[in-house]
Amino acid sequence: MARHRSRSLVTTAIKLLLAALLLYSAAKLATLVLEHDGNWQASRQTVGRQLQSLALRHADYLPISALGGQLFNRHCAGCHDDPAQRAPSRAALSQMSMESIMVALEFGKMQPMAAHLSKAQKGLIAFHLGGDDSASYQWLAKARCQTAATDSDQPLAGSWGGGGNRRYSASQINSANVGQLELAWSFALPRVADMRSQPAVLGDTLFVGGKSGRLWALDRFSGCVRNSVKLASGIRSAITIEQHNGGHQLLLADSLATVYAIDPTTLAINWQRPVGNSAYSVISGSISTDRGRLYVPLSSYEVAAAGQPGHRCCTSHGGVVALNSADGSVLWSWQSTPPATELSQTPAGVEQIGPSGASIWSTPTIDRARNRLYIGSGENFTHPATTTSDAVLALDLDSGALVWHFQALAGDVWNAACLTGGANCPRDAGPDFDFGASVIISQTSAGQPLLLAGQKSGHIYALDPDADGALLWQQRIGAGTSNGGIHWGMAAADGQLFVPLADPERPARPDYTAMPGLYAVNIDDGSLRWAQRAERGCDFDPARRPLVGLSATASGAPRDLAEEYRCSYYHGHSAAVTATNDIVFSARLNGQIGAHRQSDGALLWRADTARPIETSKGISGHGGAIDVGGQRVVDGWLYVSSGYSMFGQLPGNLVLAYKLPTAH
Repeated sequence: MARHRSRSLVTTAIKLLLAALLLYSAAKLATLVLEHDGNWQASRQTVGRQLQSLALRHADYLPISALGGQLFNRHCAGCHDDPAQRAPSRAALSQMSMESIMVALEFGKMQPMAAHLSKAQKGLIAFHLGGDDSASYQWLAKARCQTAATDSDQPLAGSWGGGGNRRYSASQINSANVGQLELAWSFALPRVADMRSQPAVLGDTLFVGGKSGRLWALDRFSGCVRNSVKLASGIRSAITIEQHNGGHQLLLADSLATVYAIDPTTLAINWQRPVGNSAYSVISGSISTDRGRLYVPLSSYEVAAAGQPGHRCCTSHGGVVALNSADGSVLWSWQSTPPATELSQTPAGVEQIGPSGASIWSTPTIDRARNRLYIGSGENFTHPATTTSDAVLALDLDSGALVWHFQALAGDVWNAACLTGGANCPRDAGPDFDFGASVIISQTSAGQPLLLAGQKSGHIYALDPDADGALLWQQRIGAGTSNGGIHWGMAAADGQLFVPLADPERPARPDYTAMPGLYAVNIDDGSLRWAQRAERGCDFDPARRPLVGLSATASGAPRDLAEEYRCSYYHGHSAAVTATNDIVFSARLNGQIGAHRQSDGALLWRADTARPIETSKGISGHGGAIDVGGQRVVDGWLYVSSGYSMFGQLPGNLVLAYKLPTAH
């Protein structure tokens, strides 16, 4: 009788626990529905991302790797475990990061073989192969710092774009001494071939993230390792530092569109929050912060997925999410298009759904004086076209409401299928002229406030923020392509705007002439001050010209990296530039980093980073293309991330620290 009563009590306790869990889940879902303005699908996706992130964070306690192993044995082992097939072995694949494996399965050489697998199944296989990276860090004990970090929080270089996203940094480096910069130390990130997370500095510590999902805290003077932590997936955004509770916290985003707030001393996670509005959401721009709020830009990689046969295009779009920095709760969200409900057909007769696209690739710009948030958007993926694509948009900081917009190009509807003549290429496809560079707040010599925006078309626009974005002037410095023009960021200083141009030598249109280089224009009227054209500087065989973008990834063709490092096809200025004092740093896709005098563009210093380097900690590393993020300049130091191969550029995995002889 007592035993029966005991069972009854246990059963009752289990029922009560399940009921409590159901009530909590219902309350959580209701809260999410309110946060997503009644959108059940977005709420369900958020719950799914939270569960996914939670599972990856606690993978040691769950059979995730075992499940992935079973899927690998069933679908992949026949080739990869058989030496006669000449496919990479399981051991070789395990040296890749989870994200690199997912790219191969989703877009690369393995896409046809993995087409029958769901995204979740691919993720399990990637975790089985790349989730356990302990063997790659056996050197870590010897690389750890022998002294603790200081308590100082100065210098603080924690906002990538700086005030008004002008990308101007105070430092001791100028035209008189920049030629004395010398390499002080280097650090190689294991299992990484793409460097895209710009570092931040707090006191004597440099924070940098990698696509392997690991966040590093390094002594910024020697490169020794103070601490590291592994997150759920690859770190994409720059590291932003925010003042928090009398101290600071690190803010960053991963490949699952999850935002993290992390303690800079312990690297403990204060909170994490999935913010994506679709299964294709990613965060490419950096997180902006102001007065306890975080502003997070949302982009989408469905623009690339659309190039795969069988993909029904497209349902995803861009947006901005405002979070409370104390706990990550959502304050508001703005969506760049309405939900995809309208049908259209491509010239190939493929049915598509829209509107979609208008991704936000760049870092939002905060205008506290006008209570505005400025963002630039990309093209639509499918019809119908919207007025929010290829545009500069102003949102209200408090509510996220759209206040005004300036659309530079209407009707730009494009996706990656257009690169290969795929069935998903929409009718009347546009040129893919995004605003990938952040909007800059500046003013003329007469004190006229203006916003400066650069487009992949090669256009620069000056807009009046006090007249709903009225056009003040425009200048075009290049013809632009889908992977040319102004890509990731300009810099403003001393009445000039410094503009990098990426243009590859690819005859995309009859009127196209590649004009890669670094340009300076007058902020007052857009007139050209000077131009430094980028020359390849080596003999390149046109027959070796690579495929475009993800087409190169999908081909799986072997690469002669030694020859590519010797003479790179890509050699333009794609990465954002950084200004300091009377010079501007601009890096190139061939791995070169240079310092130019602001007055006339003269090259005063240059370093070649696309080379093998035995790092300061005895680990072999290799530099590569410098793309996306610009350089971090702090007092007498210059920090450079080298390597980016996402679209066929030169792979690499290095953080390089250059210093003046007089620097600490």
